[in-house]
Amino acid sequence: MLSRLQELRKEEETLLRLKAALHDQLNRLKVEELALQSMISSRRGDAVPSSQPAPEQPCDMLVHVDNEASINQTALELSTRSRVAEEEEEEEEESDS
Repeated sequence: MLSRLQELRKEEETLLRLKAALHDQLNRLKVEELALQSMISSRRGDAVPSSQPAPEQPCDMLVHVDNEASINQTALELSTRSRVAEEEEEEEEESDS
């Protein structure tokens, strides 16, 4: 029972890290979308419609929004299990054999 509880806590931590990573990625995508909309509207000579609410943009998210290399350097880990947890599980399976 205790090991199951520890396993669930590790899984919760992993899911919280995944949530944070996805939230960060979503913020980056919103900033990039706004930058692209701005470029498109400036080429058309239009102003950005005021009916669109501007999402909150943390200061660190505004850096290099137009730099594709900078955007591509952002690693997004979609695995729901960390490598450490996988290695621990493999070690447990080997010791059980």
